[in-house]
Amino acid sequence: MEIVIPEGSGPIAVHGFARPRPERAEELERLLLSFVAPTRAEPGAWQYQVHRDAADPTTLVFYELWRSRDDLRAHLAQPDLARFQRDRMHYLREDLEIHWLTPLTAEAP
Repeated sequence: MEIVIPEGSGPIAVHGFARPRPERAEELERLLLSFVAPTRAEPGAWQYQVHRDAADPTTLVFYELWRSRDDLRAHLAQPDLARFQRDRMHYLREDLEIHWLTPLTAEAP
């Protein structure tokens, strides 16, 4: 699956689910958490969170809020993120489930 950002203008949010292979769960968690600090430092990154699903602790959930689609595209082009996109099925038992959201109440931090 190629990650295709929907067209539009203004802020965009991403809500996604990562379901790891059992033998790669800890590795995937460490990897996703390693993205937090550098992502939060990027221009246009208003929010970046990684969660564990309370109902299914094997599932990791991420939430991102971006000032614009161009900011999100720049983020996804970062070497570490591009490498993860390319190699993600090494970690996942099924591909990422991604929901694109149009924020109705987003404001700059």
